[in-house]
Amino acid sequence: MRSYSGSRKRVLGTVIGTVLLTVLSGCQGLVKGPPAPPQTFQTAINHIVVFAQENRSFDSYFGAMRQYWRQNNFPDQAFDGLPQFNNPAGAAPINPGCDPAFPFTPLTPNDCMLDAASPQVSSFHLLSMCVENPSPSWNESHKDWNVTNPIAPNATLDGFVWTAAHDSRNIVPPFTDTGGVRVMGYYDGTDLNYYYFMASNFAISDRWFSPTMSRTDPNRFYMLAATSQGHAYPLKSTSALLTAKTIFEELQGAGVTWKIYVHPDKTGATDPKSLFQYTYMKNFTYGQTILSQFPQNIVSTDQFLADAKAGTLPQVALIEPATVAGLDEHPADSDPLPGQQPCCSVQAGAAYAQSLINAVMTGPNWKDSAVVFTFDEFGGFYDHVAPQPAVSPDGMKPSDLLAGDICTQVTGPNCDFVYTGYRVPLIVISPYAKKNFVSHAVADHTAILKFIETRFNLPALTARDAAQLDMSTEFFDFNNAQWLTPPSPSTQTLGGPCYLDHLP
Repeated sequence: MRSYSGSRKRVLGTVIGTVLLTVLSGCQGLVKGPPAPPQTFQTAINHIVVFAQENRSFDSYFGAMRQYWRQNNFPDQAFDGLPQFNNPAGAAPINPGCDPAFPFTPLTPNDCMLDAASPQVSSFHLLSMCVENPSPSWNESHKDWNVTNPIAPNATLDGFVWTAAHDSRNIVPPFTDTGGVRVMGYYDGTDLNYYYFMASNFAISDRWFSPTMSRTDPNRFYMLAATSQGHAYPLKSTSALLTAKTIFEELQGAGVTWKIYVHPDKTGATDPKSLFQYTYMKNFTYGQTILSQFPQNIVSTDQFLADAKAGTLPQVALIEPATVAGLDEHPADSDPLPGQQPCCSVQAGAAYAQSLINAVMTGPNWKDSAVVFTFDEFGGFYDHVAPQPAVSPDGMKPSDLLAGDICTQVTGPNCDFVYTGYRVPLIVISPYAKKNFVSHAVADHTAILKFIETRFNLPALTARDAAQLDMSTEFFDFNNAQWLTPPSPSTQTLGGPCYLDHLP
């Protein structure tokens, strides 16, 4: 038997050890030591940014998503957008319009007449990036539900055109679109290229609803406190402030850092008192506590950009809509005077949103952040999915309906806060967001509160947020960070036509 010297034995041992190491390294990591523990919600996400723009329905913004997927090589999947973009395509939705035998003129005012001669108004591509404001208020939301019987159990979703025409004819001076046709319009991926790109790469939902069948203020109350405390309308100057506990009171009590970011008005003032007037926290008693005890937590959106760049975002950030700058995507509340430009291009609003969201994606906090981007309510624009049953937050019924309002004379299932509002767009943006994911689970904005509560071990504010789905399991995969290196979206297109005096 051949013997080997000690040096040769050492060489041979080294070779054999190297071979074994190479072989075993491919066998489930047996020689690599224990694998890294899986990420959890509590270890992966340390910054939650909540940002809601204004008054757009899901169909009006994301209805053409499957067309965008086909055009840009995204895989097709189940998605409940406008049926004309399905594969195979369905019929474009329609609503009855005003009988042309009863035209409106200021000298002969009359309401929109629906009868056997009413034309059918079909879903169509809006060409103007600006549009006159439809109404999402209590009565209009219920007429949208069922134009002939607004409190019926069945939602026929045939009143959108009538309500827009009704409002256009009753505004002084009346709007141009006295036929209400504008509500059947939608935008697509050529108009809102940034939103379509982000929605296609990150996680979205086709069953995300505003919390209640009414306008902005009560829906934003729900976003802050999971209730409107019986309010279907904005607070009046004589109304008592809401006493409900807000998410910020819970955060403060738990020692969780937070800020509210507000776009300054035309004066440029960035002191907390000036900015506070443009927050929805001003409607709550705790808002006064913030102003007196924590004014440093009310800062400008320029500070948001600085915090994102420096990696100093708080654990929870709320970005208020830039209403005072016309960048909140809310439709125009009035027609321009001669020589003035129309207000509120959706492309300008989307570009503004891009500047804030991209600041997070390119900043040091990106690695452990989640941005929840949505719209506060549907704005009166058409959507083909009805509001869904929901849990009453606190048993309070509508307390501020006006004489003659729907639900004051007779009642029905949608006369209480036990239904959501209509669908709105949602994009969940994070390194851990599921890639190209569409949720089909019913939820409303109070799920965002539950998301925050779950992350920071806080109790539910009301029965409504307690009943919501868990966003951390629905929209995220903490074992597979698909977007640690974020995608590079193209810049939002600007300069689309912006007019209010004709359609489409």
